[in-house]
Amino acid sequence: MTRPTEGETRTYERTFTVEDVQQFAELTGDDQARHTEPDENGRVMVQGLLTATLPTKLGSDNEVLASTMEFDFRRPVYTGETISCRSTYDEVVERDDRYEFTSDVVCENGDGEVVLTSRTEGLIWKDE
Repeated sequence: MTRPTEGETRTYERTFTVEDVQQFAELTGDDQARHTEPDENGRVMVQGLLTATLPTKLGSDNEVLASTMEFDFRRPVYTGETISCRSTYDEVVERDDRYEFTSDVVCENGDGEVVLTSRTEGLIWKDE
């Protein structure tokens, strides 16, 4: 665990595949045709909550326990698109045994269009 610092930014990038979307559809039951039937370019729309796993990956890297996560889905994501997410700690309060924080995440496609924003409140336990 790395001590979180206000203003610190972390990034993660991922390109979802048709197989990713199919597996998520099987797991969640979100199997609408838009997620299962490819368009004329062979793409399917990625489920919103699958896209929302990008901010959770950033949190996992720093052993975050989120208490609140708010998502704003701005535009659809399709398989084959590379999505880049940037998470910034806005506020960090140190306690005896943990850090409490808020962070904002912005995810963009390769054209620089915002596809998802997220705000997280949570904590990170200090190493013992």
